[in-house]
Amino acid sequence: MSTWFLLDIAFYSQNLTQKDIFPVMGLTQKATEVNALREMFETSRAMFVVALLGTFPGYWFTVFFIESIGRFYIQLVGFFMMTIFMFIMGLKYDYLKNKEHKWIFAALYGLTFFFANFGPNSTTFVLPAELFPTRVRATCHAISAASGKAGALISAFFVQGYTLDGDNKKIQRAMYFLAFTNMLGFFCSFLVTETKGRSLEEISGEDGGMDEIHGTQMSNRAPTTYE
Repeated sequence: MSTWFLLDIAFYSQNLTQKDIFPVMGLTQKATEVNALREMFETSRAMFVVALLGTFPGYWFTVFFIESIGRFYIQLVGFFMMTIFMFIMGLKYDYLKNKEHKWIFAALYGLTFFFANFGPNSTTFVLPAELFPTRVRATCHAISAASGKAGALISAFFVQGYTLDGDNKKIQRAMYFLAFTNMLGFFCSFLVTETKGRSLEEISGEDGGMDEIHGTQMSNRAPTTYE
């Protein structure tokens, strides 16, 4: 619940740097140079490029590796890498937004999305579906999702409201704050139980799941001389 909340603060604030990175990459023109429809088209196209090169690959990496690496390590590494990339973008924001360094800026921006999706943006909705007992699973998953949306509200109304005037110093401070929330998510992830390779019955201990496991072990045990 806490990790989903912290993730969504950072994840939905990632568009803070769009106003600088998209024009630098040549994906959009400045808002003052185009009409509203053209601006919407160019922004949508730029976001599609980011999704194609960062978001989608991150999701597919999760699909392929979630059972071999495990939910815990994917989430842990995802939060850690997002912390590093957002801190670097905040620290070197004035340096990165120049055209000479556009590829470094683009790489940091894309990798942040990649590790968000090959990380907590995938695991935070997988884990609640597995960790909670059956009788409260839907309710607890909904509460976890609601905590995430609370984080998104903080992003939309406070973080983005704080940087609405586009002041670079404010954006830098906001990026430091987002790096800090990711680091909190990293530490909160140590409270998460790994569910890799375990059935829902085994995880929750319900429906005789543990009894079935012990029963299977007992049936496979070699008989003793007294049996």
